Amino acid sequence: MPGFEEIVGHKEIIRHLQNAIRLGKVSHAYIFSGETGCGKKLLATAFAMTLQCEQRGVDPCLTCSSCKKAMSKNHPDIINITHEKPNSIGIEDIRSQLIDDVAIKPYCSSYKIYIISEAEKLTLQAQNALLKTIEEPPAYAVILLLTNNMDALLPTITSRCVKLGLRPVKESMVKEYLMEKLHIPDYQAKMDASLAQGNIGKAKQLAQSEDFAQVAENALRLLRRSGDMELYELVDAIKMLSADKQNIYDYLDLFTMWFRDVLLFKATREVDGLVFKDQFNDIKERAGKSSYEGLETIIDAIEKARTRLHANVNFDLVMELLFLTIKEN
Repeated sequence: MPGFEEIVGHKEIIRHLQNAIRLGKVSHAYIFSGETGCGKKLLATAFAMTLQCEQRGVDPCLTCSSCKKAMSKNHPDIINITHEKPNSIGIEDIRSQLIDDVAIKPYCSSYKIYIISEAEKLTLQAQNALLKTIEEPPAYAVILLLTNNMDALLPTITSRCVKLGLRPVKESMVKEYLMEKLHIPDYQAKMDASLAQGNIGKAKQLAQSEDFAQVAENALRLLRRSGDMELYELVDAIKMLSADKQNIYDYLDLFTMWFRDVLLFKATREVDGLVFKDQFNDIKERAGKSSYEGLETIIDAIEKARTRLHANVNFDLVMELLFLTIKEN
């Protein structure tokens, strides 16, 4: 469990939190918002650990008894709100774990910190009950709401919280993290970082997923043959994708990235910017066969396929149209 120093990106938010600690101006309620996997929980945990750390610095020391308790997830004054129902956090959850509990002073620290993950799942009743505590909290209470959808929270709650929106992390930083911390090879780290679009959690998941490695291998094999596929091969490709439907959006992402590489190489004749450097010969060959217009038509067709699948259009039909467009252009 890292301190602020170990967190990739989000430097402005970290600076804001550390300044609040340094100046003794910690708010009673914060909202960390951003998509799933972007690092909300890491930031909230590092903030909670720092507030409780016995060294009173702007980064947790990771060695005092408070930090050790937090790292082993049994700090009595850092409370992670849990919920029985998977899709909602009800008034009983909030009442028993926060509202009734907040009246009791901290056991061993300066603060009592409540972390509510998936705060968008708070029911209306739970939010209204929580509002009273946010309006009149005890001096030692800090409530951290983590959400991927701030619009699901009542305006009366959001207006009383410090709002911290997490932006995507630079692709180069994500790639560096994958290579240094997870020892992922260069070309794979670049592919995972590009696909993750600045989401470090997603990048990590892709890098460690055997499923995704197989998807990438299948996708690249299809793309190598896509220009001169016979009809029977087209049917086989659609069958293969149909059997792996749950990963279809990963396939489409990979197709888009590959054809963007082809377009980039056609325009610049340079290898440096390519995501799929290891596919250079196939990319070069495709760039020689397709026109700029043709490549843009293909990239457009991949997006259309994605939209049609979201709208539940027949899977085989969507794929057939896509591969015919790839073949013709």
